Order: sequence, then C-alpha cells, then structure tokens
Amino acid sequence: MFYKSDDTSGYTTLLGGIEVKTLTHGEKTLTAKFQLAEGSVLPLHKHPHEQTGYLISGKMEFEIDGEKIIAEPGDCWNIGGNVEHSAVVLADSVVIEVFTPVRVDYLPGSLARRTKSSG
Repeated sequence: MFYKSDDTSGYTTLLGGIEVKTLTHGEKTLTAKFQLAEGSVLPLHKHPHEQTGYLISGKMEFEIDGEKIIAEPGDCWNIGGNVEHSAVVLADSVVIEVFTPVRVDYLPGSLARRTKSSG
C-alpha cells in the first residue's frame, strides 16, 4: 500500500485535543499520524501492541512504565506491548507512530465508525 500525503482530511478525534489518522497498514504493522493540542492528556493506559514513535514537532511529557521523559522534535520511543504509558502535550505536537500487531481499532473503517458514533 502506498500513502499519498493529504493533510486536509481523514482525522478522527480520539480524546479532546487528540486526533489520529491512519496513514497505511499491512498484515503486521499500522502507521498513524497524531495531531495533539497543547494541554491535552492521554491518560495512563496499556494495550497489547508494541508502539514506536517519532515526534515531528511540539513538546510532550511521556510517562512510560513509571519513568517520565520530555520529548522534543526528533526524539523517538518504543513502548512494548502491555507497558503502561501516558502523555501530556506541552505544546501543539505532531507524532508518527507504528503499531504491531495492527491496531484494528485504528483501521480506517473502525475510525470512521468512531467518528459517526462520537459526533
């Protein structure tokens, strides 16, 4: 699958100030782009998916397995499956993340259903 960039559509609100767009996916991985507004919070949670991310712009404070880390543009992370993590957005941020296995809840059809049910 090839993804041709289009930043004008396709985002779904996950939480207040946190939007996600699936860029591409295959059998084993899913790549997503997040736009996060300053002050938004991703509460402490865990999931079975390994998660590798790259901060394109902004500033965030992550808590990963009890350790707090400030992320700035160019920083990367890897969060193992079932590891508790959270994030506080310190400045408007853009993040790219890859999940494995594929997050079924982030597949385009699933995100579209989420948008219809939350809007």
